[in-house]
Amino acid sequence: MTITIGVHSSNPSLYHLYHLSRLGLAREELAPLGESVVFHPYTDGVRTGELLSRGVIDFGGTGSTPPVTAQAAGHDIVYTAVSAPRPEHGALLVPEDSPARTVADLKGTTVHLAIGSWQTHLIAKALDDAGLSYADDITAVRGGDDSEELLRTGAIAAWVAQGDRLAAARRTGGLRTLIRTGDVITDRSVFFTRRDLAESRPEIVEALTRALRRADDWAAAHPSRAAEIAAADLGGSADDWETALRALPWRIEPVTDAFIAEQQEAADIFHRIGFIERPVTVAQALAGAGADRAA
Repeated sequence: MTITIGVHSSNPSLYHLYHLSRLGLAREELAPLGESVVFHPYTDGVRTGELLSRGVIDFGGTGSTPPVTAQAAGHDIVYTAVSAPRPEHGALLVPEDSPARTVADLKGTTVHLAIGSWQTHLIAKALDDAGLSYADDITAVRGGDDSEELLRTGAIAAWVAQGDRLAAARRTGGLRTLIRTGDVITDRSVFFTRRDLAESRPEIVEALTRALRRADDWAAAHPSRAAEIAAADLGGSADDWETALRALPWRIEPVTDAFIAEQQEAADIFHRIGFIERPVTVAQALAGAGADRAA
């Protein structure tokens, strides 16, 4: 059997596991089980649930939002592991001279973000905590390469930035952090697979988790080299990438009741604002959750 690992640039652990594949981290973990491994690169982490359901990949990882939307779409996923919280991973930025002092001050404005990613969770929960609605009180627009320029020229009110782009924006100056990610959500990397694999071959899931931990250990020990890899592949400055990568915890943890509660809170908000069409019971995305899990 060949295990296909989905990889995209927005999941740091999987991204560096992929680029370290020449060191054999995943292969060494799976070989004793009689399995081989290949990687399937793709660009949009929101598609991870769909790719799992179609059998294109066997294992993937994203931020907090895509697993919830995958469940809502009827994909039978199982959580396998999570990263430690990433409080400095991203931030909601406004111009330095913006009158906005709280998220509530963004009512009626346009905010750029990566819709469908953890950034939706961040903004939806921040607004919900302020008694406002993501659906009704802001205009959420998918961010792009011009988001920072639009923010600096006043064409939009706020922008959620992450990674090297956040580091570069802060280095340039002229912008202010309205909220840090860690002020609102834990913003974990989340890893998941199909139910059939999770329940019939748990030893494979355990081996893949060990491989992720080894990749994280390498990135934590070699931040400059990890930054050079990202800059050469994805663009941007190696210095900005190093700033961003040093802000990550590089620690993989088990799925806990506290994490399930975090995800359930997000799912409830998403359903209330119409971001997902049906309610989701997050605990159904656990191994052995029961035959009615997809109902």
